[in-house]
Amino acid sequence: MIRIRLTQMLDDKSFEEKRRISLKEVAQKTGLSQPTLSRVSNIPGYNTNTDTINALCKYFNCSPGELLEFYPDENDSK
Repeated sequence: MIRIRLTQMLDDKSFEEKRRISLKEVAQKTGLSQPTLSRVSNIPGYNTNTDTINALCKYFNCSPGELLEFYPDENDSK
């Protein structure tokens, strides 16, 4: 499963900027909808597209490898 680290990245950015950053603000600055951002942050393994990943990487000034984490499925033998 691929995990999108939106909540962690948002926490880090909020800490660095010493202010609270809402999903509404992220939506306004990225052009993504709030429901999409909410699903990305709250639903483990949410299936999104590369346009969303691209917008989030631009906003956080990061690479996809910093935004995404891979977790092997529990039923995988390897």
